[in-house]
Amino acid sequence: MEQFLGTTVDVYIGLTIILAGGIAFMMGQAIARSWLPAWQVVAYSLLLAVTTRFFIYALFDGRMLLLSGYIIDATVLMSIALIGFRMTRVQMMVTQYPWLYERTSVLQYRALKP
Repeated sequence: MEQFLGTTVDVYIGLTIILAGGIAFMMGQAIARSWLPAWQVVAYSLLLAVTTRFFIYALFDGRMLLLSGYIIDATVLMSIALIGFRMTRVQMMVTQYPWLYERTSVLQYRALKP
């Protein structure tokens, strides 16, 4: 597993999933609260994955220029950020437009029938 991640599993879980994942979640929330489109979550997640790869390299002597590690980092961080984006956007829509939408789950809402 370390050959794909470019670092040990415990460093990956601690740095990428817990620390950078929390940052990604808050990033998704901030983009949603600004009413910006979801593609910006993707763009910022790619930049956050580069930063995470640098911290793995600089702090834990991992491999920075490892394509598989970057793709895994970007995918995990993008997923977490998009979940934060969607949760916040659903909450905003059902709160600001209660006569139009109702929440069906944490990640979905639907239009009210007249």
